[in-house]
Amino acid sequence: MDSFLTLIQVLDSTVRLATPLLLACLAGLYSERAGIFDIGLEGKMLMAAFFSAAVAAVTGSVWLGLLAGIAASLVLSALHGLASITFRGNQLISGVAINFLAAGLTVLIAQDWFQQGGRTPSLFAGGRFEPITFPFAETLSGVPIIGPIYSELLSGHSILVYVAFLMVPATWWVLFRTRFGLRLRAVGENPAAVDTAGVSVVGLRYAAVAICGVLCGIAGAYLATGLQAGFVKDMTAGRGFIALAALIFAKWRPWHAMWACLLFGLLQAVALRFQNIDLGGIVIPVQAMDALPYILTVVILAGFVGKAIPPKAGGEPYIKER
Repeated sequence: MDSFLTLIQVLDSTVRLATPLLLACLAGLYSERAGIFDIGLEGKMLMAAFFSAAVAAVTGSVWLGLLAGIAASLVLSALHGLASITFRGNQLISGVAINFLAAGLTVLIAQDWFQQGGRTPSLFAGGRFEPITFPFAETLSGVPIIGPIYSELLSGHSILVYVAFLMVPATWWVLFRTRFGLRLRAVGENPAAVDTAGVSVVGLRYAAVAICGVLCGIAGAYLATGLQAGFVKDMTAGRGFIALAALIFAKWRPWHAMWACLLFGLLQAVALRFQNIDLGGIVIPVQAMDALPYILTVVILAGFVGKAIPPKAGGEPYIKER
């Protein structure tokens, strides 16, 4: 029974740690399906994490913090859109620039506002997303097997965790069951055909980049106000890049993206839970465990998971034929 409870606790951590990855992964999915490659997921999450924590610390309202995080992320999205859609710049360089901008600005502003060495004050009740307890979670917790799954694993997360997982079917429905989704996918595959049909390529791509900004904003806000209690320097810790790897692993499909993010979340949860694992006399150091998600990222990007074919027009600025 103890091992079952340990498993539930690890899976509970997996869900929490997979949430920011999943939101960032879906953000990248919208953007890349429309033909805009976004290396700047990391920077947008970082900027959103800082502003959500800063505003929540100052106002004491986590909801205002969430809005500030989304707004900060949208500003960077607009910048990326401007560079890569309007001015037809290199999308990868624009994304990298956003990452550098966010890494520097967050620490600079945090130091100026709070004088705490580039971090925000710790957030207390009201400034953080509180866990939501499902009805009868306490009553059912004693029931074998089902009880712990319901009360520990499904219940007791913050609202953004449920939002993230509900976004998966929502994204699938939008992309594959609506006219907007069809056009969005078409813009990533063959923008000229969409243009010929009289639909604005630029408008659709900006819409995709804006959706990406909102989701990155929620991911960043969750990091600083749900997963942790405040902002610290570089707190995204490469999650934006792991989300990109999960997206490629999932071959740009929403349901597969969820499982890929859960896999990365599981590796992070295992690293946190089991420090120094002893395998038949060989002790695996905690650093090796911490490195697992990043090693898997490299393995995936090296192409060990089969060929992942990105949207055809991805990374190419669309130039309207005269």
